[in-house]
Amino acid sequence: QVQLVESGGGLVQAEGSLRLSCTASGRTFSSYAAAWFRRPPGKEREFVAVIRATNTDYADSVHGRFTISRDDAKNTVYLQMNNLKPEDTGTYYCATSPKFTVRIREYDFWGRGTQVTVSS
Repeated sequence: QVQLVESGGGLVQAEGSLRLSCTASGRTFSSYAAAWFRRPPGKEREFVAVIRATNTDYADSVHGRFTISRDDAKNTVYLQMNNLKPEDTGTYYCATSPKFTVRIREYDFWGRGTQVTVSS
């Protein structure tokens, strides 16, 4: 049974930073793609960032501000979020897939999410 547990969300002022963590059990992140998605209030879930091996990809809206990384020893994926904006507010989900992809449907295991709120 694969389980993903996110942490690190919270309330932060605009231009501030947060680091999200996602720890997996039952699946080794280094052999799969790991991604972050988010659901802004009242909107659909959207892609944020993905990592597999040394490859990464980002949504245009976060490129240059967010960094995804992985610690294989801890089987944990991180999302460092800098220069946060109110529009970054939402529930952030960690997910894993056999494919390096931005498509939500390709991800077979998901965490329960962690809330990020950015105040102006």
